[in-house]
Amino acid sequence: MSHHSDENAVYTSTDSFWEVSNYKRTTKRIEDGNRLCDDLMKLVSERAEIEKMYAKSLKEWAKKWNNIIEKGPEYGTTEAAWKGVLMEAEQRCDLHMRVKENLINDVHSSVKQWQRDSYHKSMMGQLKEKKDIEDMFKKAQKPWSKLLEKVNKNKSEYHNACKSERSAQNQERNAGGDSSLSPDQFFN
Repeated sequence: MSHHSDENAVYTSTDSFWEVSNYKRTTKRIEDGNRLCDDLMKLVSERAEIEKMYAKSLKEWAKKWNNIIEKGPEYGTTEAAWKGVLMEAEQRCDLHMRVKENLINDVHSSVKQWQRDSYHKSMMGQLKEKKDIEDMFKKAQKPWSKLLEKVNKNKSEYHNACKSERSAQNQERNAGGDSSLSPDQFFN
């Protein structure tokens, strides 16, 4: 348990969700979810680009070596084996292009559509869902928050009164031992 204090009140709070304003970690998850959608779409786009570049590299490699083989001295089964490797590379190229297309058309577009359906920005740029939920939490906690503020104010006043009482007792004790003060000065 942690204790925070200022001049007017003594606050005792915990990390419990149920404490006043501790819902903010929960509502932050809405912002985090929206940001994670952006990050996931970026991740998928980057992977799709890698797939595309790999497919392009395979295609260029196969074309280069096909020209070399066509002009070279290879023939018969050796030539057929070399061209088989190149044909497999072109098929692999097609496979990676399909992976790229599926990532963009299926995964990326699905996440984007889900994000569009689930998160809506207000005119101020804030997520509407987060603001709505925070407003509901504030409204639900308002009576409790007012009571807690009153309790903390009373605690502070009580502690200040106790401190004043101890100070008065110390002054009385110290004054009782001081023979230079007359009884009239002692009680004034």
